[in-house]
Amino acid sequence: MSLPEVLLIEPFCGGSHKVLIDLIKSELEKTTQAICLVTMTAKKWHWRARTSSLYLSEIIPKSHAFRVLFTSSVLNLAELIALRQDLSVCKKIVYFHENQLVYPIRQKKDRDFQYGYNETLTCLVADLIIFNSQYNYNSFLNNLKAHFRLQPDYRPKGLKEKIALKSEVLYFPISIENLSPRRNYNSPLHMVWPHRWEHDKGIDDIVDVLLRLKKENVNFKISMLGEQPSNLEDRYDSVRLELGDHVIHWGFLPLRTDYVAVLAQAHLAISTAIHEFFGVSMMECLISGCYPLCPNRLVYPELYPKECLYESQEELFGTIVRFASNMHLLEQILYFHNKADIFW
Repeated sequence: MSLPEVLLIEPFCGGSHKVLIDLIKSELEKTTQAICLVTMTAKKWHWRARTSSLYLSEIIPKSHAFRVLFTSSVLNLAELIALRQDLSVCKKIVYFHENQLVYPIRQKKDRDFQYGYNETLTCLVADLIIFNSQYNYNSFLNNLKAHFRLQPDYRPKGLKEKIALKSEVLYFPISIENLSPRRNYNSPLHMVWPHRWEHDKGIDDIVDVLLRLKKENVNFKISMLGEQPSNLEDRYDSVRLELGDHVIHWGFLPLRTDYVAVLAQAHLAISTAIHEFFGVSMMECLISGCYPLCPNRLVYPELYPKECLYESQEELFGTIVRFASNMHLLEQILYFHNKADIFW
């Protein structure tokens, strides 16, 4: 049997990172039998970004015929190539799901210079850099100079130009099962919030909206479907109790079939993100027939029509109330958008 020619690496194999690497592997296997996939579990992202290159350098096969190396930007590619110089002959492709130059830190002192520095080194070593949106591309390249201002002296020059020469934008490929939507517009408004329960996805913003809807006696249901970090503990248990019968699902659904079934029934998909470069889950909701409501910032104006964008929490709340009080209005809007091909 011939040695594999393609090396796929994912240091953080979970969420959209896992979806992409699995999809690439399955597509390549249709034409090439020999694929080498090397992954690490999706835990402790910060440590994967800091140290995965050392572990991967030890487990990637020493005997190989690799021509192509594909990885996400979590990996410090410069370190890996330094540790495994035999891999330097590969065409090195890096996919940016996100970038750390614009991560929404709570305080200036919280920004760790090393993450952005590692991503920069990775770009300089790579042969091809792929960003999952124009927003991701622009926000990375346009913030390089500001990031390196943290360096007291001997600052690098020309980074933007060097990296731009070998960069391109390729939207994340979405693959979702065929659905038979079962939406009932004579029922209460069913909303989905499909994001990680962390501050960069605006978890507290959606909680505030839900509690206000409950307080003002709006007729709605909610499915909170995102993954919950291990350190979350029971922080939102009291919220679930307060929302009571308004809750349909509260937490991650491990079975993909269950997740897809919820999307087939829900009416609205909501994002409150303050850090988003594509938004796989929102796009899955859209393809499943949900009406998306997204903040008018980040990548969303690039992907969604203005009718689906809100400017403030107050506008989001008002839109939800309007749809909840007139479900047939929402039905008509979705019908019009689908017929007019507004989303595509």
